[in-house]
Amino acid sequence: MSSKEEILAKIKENTPQQTYDLPDLSALQGITYGDKVAQWAMVMRQVGGEAVPYTAADDLNALIRQHYPDARVIASNLPEVNIATLNPDHVADPHELNGTDLAIVRGELGVLENGCVWLPQNVKEKALYFIAEYLVILLREDQLVNNMHEAYRRISLNDYGFGTFISGPSKTADIEQALVVGAHGARGVTVFLETSAHIPTEKE
Repeated sequence: MSSKEEILAKIKENTPQQTYDLPDLSALQGITYGDKVAQWAMVMRQVGGEAVPYTAADDLNALIRQHYPDARVIASNLPEVNIATLNPDHVADPHELNGTDLAIVRGELGVLENGCVWLPQNVKEKALYFIAEYLVILLREDQLVNNMHEAYRRISLNDYGFGTFISGPSKTADIEQALVVGAHGARGVTVFLETSAHIPTEKE
């Protein structure tokens, strides 16, 4: 018997058997919200992002351009985005995405309790989600869920095998105990929410 096997055997011998039942979590529901659109607008402000409403009748490209008039390198592989200057699926190396002013991607769901958006990898290079100066996420109202319990029941990975939750711009408070936004990722995150409801402004 090798030393490794001996150690593992001793651990097994000295590990007590479970003498109690694990708690029943089936009834755990998590927090819920009545006005999902208003809650989404509020939580996005709290995490440092912005929620912008639009309807199917609106010119989405014009709205994005209005919010980011100075963006020159705009990366997106979404067919509905015609203002893109770069298709991230056509780069030979992820380093070519360096210098991207704005990335426009589609989210799969948004979590009302914390402002997280689930982004399964739908681009060739996942670096796009983190290297762009600013990130625009497209989301529909019917993709909003109340809490992480609901979110984890719905999320799945595609063939790329990668996905990430993003909640507002990147942040760190490790530098001299001061909050720094945009230190290691997008400096700003805007979620364009397709909805028929009114999204209240910060002043409201």
